[in-house]
Amino acid sequence: MHTCDLDVSINKLSKIEGHADLDIKIRDGKVENVDLRIMENLRFFNEAVQGQSYAAVPQLVSRICGTCSIAHLTGCIEAVEKTLDVTPSAQTMILRKLTMYSLMIRDHALHLYFFVLPDLFGLDSALDLPDDKKELIHEALHVKEAGNNLSNLIAGRAVHAPFEQVGGFSNEIDKKKIPAIIKELKSIRPFIMNLAELFYHCPWEFKRKTNFVALATPDFSYLEGKIKTSTGEVIEEKDYWDHLHSVILPYSQASGFEFEGKEFMVGALARLNLNKESLHQNTKRDMEKFLKVFPSENVYHNNLAQAIEIMHSIDHAVEILETTDFKKEAPAKPKKFSGEGVGVVEAPRGTLYYWLGIDNGKVRYANLVIPTAQNLVNLREDVKKIVNDILAANKDAVVLEGEIKKEVEKLIRAYDPCMSCATHFLRVNWL
Repeated sequence: MHTCDLDVSINKLSKIEGHADLDIKIRDGKVENVDLRIMENLRFFNEAVQGQSYAAVPQLVSRICGTCSIAHLTGCIEAVEKTLDVTPSAQTMILRKLTMYSLMIRDHALHLYFFVLPDLFGLDSALDLPDDKKELIHEALHVKEAGNNLSNLIAGRAVHAPFEQVGGFSNEIDKKKIPAIIKELKSIRPFIMNLAELFYHCPWEFKRKTNFVALATPDFSYLEGKIKTSTGEVIEEKDYWDHLHSVILPYSQASGFEFEGKEFMVGALARLNLNKESLHQNTKRDMEKFLKVFPSENVYHNNLAQAIEIMHSIDHAVEILETTDFKKEAPAKPKKFSGEGVGVVEAPRGTLYYWLGIDNGKVRYANLVIPTAQNLVNLREDVKKIVNDILAANKDAVVLEGEIKKEVEKLIRAYDPCMSCATHFLRVNWL
């Protein structure tokens, strides 16, 4: 065990979405405390939507994050519909699945290609890839473009999509564009196979027993299912607050959360651990080798899980586009204008909860529980363990400092945190 006291400062953590501070106090060779301090200004979305019309609130909350605005839009719409007894049509639900698939394709691609691959190759930036790997950048751009184009077709835009609304979609799909979208989605499948192969052979490993929590859906569509845990609970969406509890982080501008009083992890790794049997048949066929990894406690397998989710999103989107005869529909209308309801979707980084109270068509109350905020307590414990593991190796102090910096940054990036949603992320100060 290394017994020195160590003072290290990392001014910022790169290749994540947002900013924050990480304070780690090491004394006598052991980690005494870890504070993940999200430092960006509070934006008070819970309060900002109060008094607003139920029809306007979904677009307002989509501004929480440009990256995963569609998840916030969809989760809020579901909460409004559950509150006001709106029954969306079967076609509307299909269109929402396509919208969520477009989000997963482009959002996971951003994380894997531009945030994680540099770590995999020991580089500062994806733009520094050697010549024999440069093609990965072209593949990344094609994958992101395919996700954007699918979103443009279905939802009107990739960021802050205007077509999706309470009860349905405001615009009819341009059917003439569907064949080109199908062709484009099929063309990027080989790129995702290559991506999954890279992360399958990635030697990184970090394990710590924890509880995984995810919304398990019958078709892995990220919409409508039951909340499941790796400890065996099966919970109705509306009952989530009976099990999920906020934890005050006095050093942070974001709250943490515990599930049944303990830390837990949400995200792609949790979804694959709990629901891989529901993936599309073509994904299960072609990614059989990779799927054998799951269930896994290795946090770095969150990257592989995201690659698999991109493939599923492609495969199910292609099937839907090839087999659905889309028709013009009027949005479903509310049957009442007061009540309370819960919307739950799987955003790229994990389970997203919306709980709304509406009186006479105006939002009275809103409670948003963001995936990254749910992961904060678990991430803090993981950082503590990985630093203690490095300290236990009893290395030279200079080597120790560099390794701690590198490994902590890699670990945090594996979570794919979005502090734009949770209220932002990361400088590191070692005390």
